[in-house]
Amino acid sequence: MRHSLQSGFTLIELLVALGIFLLVTGAAFTLLATSQQRYRTESQVLTSFQEARLALDQIVRDVNDAGYPPPIYKSTNYNLFASSPFAWSPGYAANSPCQIGTGGGGTCLTPSDIDLIVETEPDPISCGGGVQWIRYQLQGTTLMRGAACKTWPDDPATDTGAFLTPFVQNVVNNSSSAQIAQYQSFYPGMFPGNAPVPVFSYTCDTGGAPQPCFTAGSDNSPANIRDVIVTLIVAAPQPDATNGQLRLVQLLGRGRRVNPN
Repeated sequence: MRHSLQSGFTLIELLVALGIFLLVTGAAFTLLATSQQRYRTESQVLTSFQEARLALDQIVRDVNDAGYPPPIYKSTNYNLFASSPFAWSPGYAANSPCQIGTGGGGTCLTPSDIDLIVETEPDPISCGGGVQWIRYQLQGTTLMRGAACKTWPDDPATDTGAFLTPFVQNVVNNSSSAQIAQYQSFYPGMFPGNAPVPVFSYTCDTGGAPQPCFTAGSDNSPANIRDVIVTLIVAAPQPDATNGQLRLVQLLGRGRRVNPN
């Protein structure tokens, strides 16, 4: 009986095939890991920016409702109506509004570039139907929000300070000069003048058209604020996965008080 010899793979051929298989598999897993990392980064970016947009909408709604119920509905209980659309500190209890200095130079600690207190009644249940103080304050890179029942003649900044909780993370409006220079290398249009950007800026009623609340004078007070321009510059928690670029977004909103003084 004749037996035919069947040639198989040599050891070298097996090693070459195994090496090619490992290279292809390694490249596939590398591509998969990169794609997963990019997906996580983009998800974090999207979530961060969506949260900032929702927060901006909430601030605008609070500003629009500022001053409700107006003083025309007042009773002898100051806690049941809004004495002013925007509460202030210091001097609130003395009913002597301070002077707003959006660029600095005013006597108001609140409202300021990074601190705002809205006086309104968001719902008829909270505070027994009374008014609330709703405060926004930037602390580091976290925009805080807190609400406290109005208690005349307390200082609203003190009362709300106990209830501040994180509202928006990674807000970089008040960055240092070195950080701003780094951001501008990727986003040259942000941070005009290489300076921090106010979270809150204001226009005041002056008897005519509303004007920016910059100059000293009787009109430049929290009681006369008509518009609040909100600017949030938010950084993504992770840089871009492919090029390491910082990811920033600038969100703008404008709240206009509609309730009368």
